[in-house]
Amino acid sequence: MSKVKVGMVQMSCTADKQENLDKAIVKVREAAAKGAQIVCLQELFTSLYFCDVEDYDNFDLAEAIPGPSTDALQTVAKELGVVIIASLFEKRAEGLYHNTTAVLDADGSYLGKYRKMHIPDDPAYYEKFYFTPGDLGYKVFQTKFAKIGVLICWDQWYPEASRITALMGAEIMFYPTAIGWDTTQDEETNKDQYNAWQTIQRSHSVANGLPVISVNRVGFEQEGRMKFWGGSFATNAQGKLLYLASHDEEETEVVDIDLTQSDYIRKHWPFLRDRRIDSYQPITKRFIDED
Repeated sequence: MSKVKVGMVQMSCTADKQENLDKAIVKVREAAAKGAQIVCLQELFTSLYFCDVEDYDNFDLAEAIPGPSTDALQTVAKELGVVIIASLFEKRAEGLYHNTTAVLDADGSYLGKYRKMHIPDDPAYYEKFYFTPGDLGYKVFQTKFAKIGVLICWDQWYPEASRITALMGAEIMFYPTAIGWDTTQDEETNKDQYNAWQTIQRSHSVANGLPVISVNRVGFEQEGRMKFWGGSFATNAQGKLLYLASHDEEETEVVDIDLTQSDYIRKHWPFLRDRRIDSYQPITKRFIDED
């Protein structure tokens, strides 16, 4: 297909897992009604962002993948004829958990999963307490409408992840996300953080000649301290903003993505042609010391 309609669901969440899943399904239906063929949900959309604290009870939120949430979403995907990108808390085995995104094709089939590779550990983002780093490597999924790459939140700061996913043949890069501001910070710091977040992802679009779709949540969590900044956006294959969501409102938007543009951009800005792959071995080192 030369063009694909991509749905983006930016929403707030509650402590009720079923309520969040039901709400997400309503939003998927809204996107499909607007013509969406691929719909991306935000990171960990079935719950509050629980990684603000280290609490063993939160492990009870996890589920198998495939499992209850993917079963419900597969039914919706088949009914509506849409691809669904669903970020979930995966229980792989007793005591083994991942931050994982499942991809469901337009016929309701389960195409597979990507496990988040880069796991942060910052104040109010204690993900290392909950998540084992992904061991499936970087992934692309051939859906009915496009071959898509999926990375998750903290992965979006790493150009290596986007490059590898692009080299695997992704036509669109998706980033389900949960990121926000500490409300005790000053406004300039908040603005700088958001701008850095958007800029790094747009740079992946530019460097790889690919559209990027980044979907974040909104709302106050952590008893009002953490404000998730929304700001979901879509770019074309040269990093141009096609859509930018607000910082405060729930939004369901559908964006037209031109899959033919990557070929044009890569011809005129041939970054892949000019890569010096013979010189990149040092990138596999943790740090390049003088000796």
